[in-house]
Amino acid sequence: MTARVAIATVLLLLLGTLFSMSPALNISEWLVALCISYLAAALAVRVLGRERPPGHAFDPQWVSTIGVDLVAFSTLQFLQAGGINYAPLFALPVLMGAVLGSALLALGTAAGVTLILLTDAWVQSLHTPVESAARFLQAGLTGTGYFALAFMVNQLASRLAREELAAREGQQAARVQAQVNELVIESLTDGILIVDAQCSVRAANPAARSLLGFGQSGGNAVFNLTAQPAWQPLVQLARWTFEQRSPMRGEAAFDETGASPRRIYVRTRLTNSEGDESLCVIFMEDLREMEARLRTEKLAAMGRMSAAVAHEFRNPLAAIAQANALMEEDLTDPGQKQLASLVRKNTQRLAQIVDEILDVSRVHHDGIHGTVLDLDPHVASTCTDWGLQTRSSARLELALAAPGERVPFEADHLRRVLVNLLDNALRYADDQPDSIRVTTSVMDGQRMLHVWSDGGPLEPTVQEHLFEPFFSSESRSSGLGLYICRELCERHGATMGYRRVNGGNAGQAREGNDFFVAFAAAGPLAGMPSFDTMAA
Repeated sequence: MTARVAIATVLLLLLGTLFSMSPALNISEWLVALCISYLAAALAVRVLGRERPPGHAFDPQWVSTIGVDLVAFSTLQFLQAGGINYAPLFALPVLMGAVLGSALLALGTAAGVTLILLTDAWVQSLHTPVESAARFLQAGLTGTGYFALAFMVNQLASRLAREELAAREGQQAARVQAQVNELVIESLTDGILIVDAQCSVRAANPAARSLLGFGQSGGNAVFNLTAQPAWQPLVQLARWTFEQRSPMRGEAAFDETGASPRRIYVRTRLTNSEGDESLCVIFMEDLREMEARLRTEKLAAMGRMSAAVAHEFRNPLAAIAQANALMEEDLTDPGQKQLASLVRKNTQRLAQIVDEILDVSRVHHDGIHGTVLDLDPHVASTCTDWGLQTRSSARLELALAAPGERVPFEADHLRRVLVNLLDNALRYADDQPDSIRVTTSVMDGQRMLHVWSDGGPLEPTVQEHLFEPFFSSESRSSGLGLYICRELCERHGATMGYRRVNGGNAGQAREGNDFFVAFAAAGPLAGMPSFDTMAA
């Protein structure tokens, strides 16, 4: 369209100059007006025309472009304005039809131009018959050239359109793939650094910046590994990778303020093993997280094995206990009765340990069934029953301050949690009347249950592993009680913790061990489906 405007401007200047300077050339005013009209039409299409995808045949724009060109150029050609041959100008509409339209439109435009040239040759032959053969030959050859031009240009334009479409699709696919890669790298827990030969970091995901000590304020700023002395192991591995052109691996230790050095497992790879433009990709993994995953896997395997062994122990233990009870009925010797009693107590202890181990497996399969219970009445009933069974009612005090409060917890599960905490408290508490104290409270909408006892403080090593399975400070304990309690609380959206606080009656407050349960809100969890149902 810009070329049409340029050609219309040149025609107007040319014919206008000839009209004003050479009246003998018989250039009339209406020819100049024709050039002005053609320039106005070209400008209008240039400004107001809309883009159309290639390959379309006939549309309204054809009239305002190719049609107008054919009319304007054929008029100038028939009149031989200024004695100029305007046949080369017909290449513009032919090229326009070949590039912007279909093959049919391109060949049709070339046919129209050929007919116009042949008609012009016939009209000219009427005036000068001597040169008619030459004119017809020239018109035919020009028309043949326009046919060839239209066909070849249309094929090239169609191929270009296909390649452009394929390039756009490929660009879109590459953009989507780049976004996916960026999302994957951003969400990886392993740190990834892209480093050049000068140890300048081209890219780093959040995990890598966190391992390097940037924290949450690292941003995406480019930095150099040589900037920090603690990063020298990474610099050395990167340089070895570039020098030897092969992957490297090793360990590095980054110092942290107020903590032990963080140990990192590092692997390096080159993006291109040949050439000078290679980049080094550094993969970093926190060894503490690796060790934690290994411990978790070991605990899971140990739990499965323990559950299988405990299941096999149940029948032999039951047989031993039954046989011992039958023998104990016929024993009269005090020494033998004492031995039988010793066997009975130890089989009961073994049976309890087996039940606790199997309870660990059951806890992982039990789900929340959407039940809620009244906190204070359930706690009071459980504590009363426990006090009667253990003959410890005189040492137990209740301070229930959550009347009418309901919590999302299975009644049997809360009873197991409370009884286990009371058994632990009884084991270490004194003989005073207020040595064990059970309280409930509501603070800022948070419902709490506390089991306090005046036992001695726990050692730091015991506190660190307090809720881990198979850990106990007592040789006769399985170490599963608190672990099961915490698992039951987590299954119901509650949390369990420990702290050393003052407790007891007013005026006789003293330090003691406080195990507390913070319940989840009753509203959202009430009526929830169980985990088994959601998994199904």
